[in-house]
Amino acid sequence: MMRRRVPLLTGSVLLPLALAATACGGGDVSAGGGDKTLDGQTVTVAGVWSGSELKNFQKVLDAFTEKTGASTRFVSTGDNVSTVVGSKIEGGDAPDVVMVPQVGVLQQFARKGWLQPLSKSVQGTVSSDYASVWKNYGSVDDTLYGLYFKAAHKSTVWYSPSALEQAGVKPPTSFDAMLKAGHAVSDSGLAAFAVAGQDGWTLTDWFENVYLSQAGPEKYDALAAHRLKWTDESVVKALTTLGTLFKDKQLLAGGQKGALNTDFPGSVEKVFGPQPEAGMVYEGDFVAGVAKDQFGKKIGEDADFFPFPGVDGNTAPVVSGGDAAVVLKDGKHRAAGMKLLEYLASPEAAALWAGQGGFLSPNKKLDLGEYGDDVTRATAKSLIEAGDTVRFDMSDQAPAAFGGTKGVGEWKLLQDFLRDPSDPKATAAALETAAAKAYQD
Repeated sequence: MMRRRVPLLTGSVLLPLALAATACGGGDVSAGGGDKTLDGQTVTVAGVWSGSELKNFQKVLDAFTEKTGASTRFVSTGDNVSTVVGSKIEGGDAPDVVMVPQVGVLQQFARKGWLQPLSKSVQGTVSSDYASVWKNYGSVDDTLYGLYFKAAHKSTVWYSPSALEQAGVKPPTSFDAMLKAGHAVSDSGLAAFAVAGQDGWTLTDWFENVYLSQAGPEKYDALAAHRLKWTDESVVKALTTLGTLFKDKQLLAGGQKGALNTDFPGSVEKVFGPQPEAGMVYEGDFVAGVAKDQFGKKIGEDADFFPFPGVDGNTAPVVSGGDAAVVLKDGKHRAAGMKLLEYLASPEAAALWAGQGGFLSPNKKLDLGEYGDDVTRATAKSLIEAGDTVRFDMSDQAPAAFGGTKGVGEWKLLQDFLRDPSDPKATAAALETAAAKAYQD
């Protein structure tokens, strides 16, 4: 859900970023160009980002403005991208570009006829500079609609080195060892994990890492496509495993109630903020951006990560996510929007965010030296080297009604499971009921 994800909870706030430039000229937008080809136009971009993510994306938009003369305007959608964008299209106020955080939503938009196929220029860049998995996830019925600008490595558990040191434990390499280390952290005075249960997408990420490791990639792919029912024993087994964490109040900061009242930024604050309440927080590489930008932590020293550990002696999972830029047919400046995507496809655009933290690019042409610290550099390298073996976030592949909407579907049902993890079979049945309806719709 990269939801989002990487979605952060935000309101539907309009943030004007108008930056006009006056000049004229011709030619395509490229990493080396500087012609003001779009002077006087305004590109409206919609997406989930807020806080430090939006601040860093703003720098990319500013560079696009400087290069082309086009002003930009960012519209924050909150988590419900599908609903907000749909209402804007119906109201005649469609954005030109949407940063879509779920594959399922991209597919929904394409099948509704809302999307413009990507230009030959962008298609060529994707074919040459990205692993084919990113092209596949951006395509619907063999037509490429989405450019993955921001990726996420969602198999990382972030921790306070001082908290683990105080507890006398080292980063664990198995799921059972992680829970055991969590009890040691708890015994030393902090809760083990800050869990962002208020944001349902974080709970889907917990499930997906456990499931991928425990059930394996073939069943993961089948469940993601709903070729396998959620009532399958493999799902019940993964929920049971996850329930061992959720039901252990010693491991959760604030217990189940506290977790359900904690959003994603709050979970990072509980570990890396001025008054720590927990030693570890599971989420993607973007945790580093929040720890660095909001709490002044030095990545690799004050904040570090270990790979999400394998379950039951199985291989450690590698789950990814990402935000795909798409162009809407109904946008008033969709041609200028496509020029923005040409720019976003360049290593230059990715480099502007890479040095700030909380960002990974799937673009193989981006120099790893552009990342601001060794930890992020190593994470980016592992994502690029994983190539097509990475498994994309499962809930992001689902229809939005099941895997990508606040308060319903998988997000809500896993929140209910966090509240009461006593009956994994019943939760699996409820998930199957919701999935069957969403995939049928």
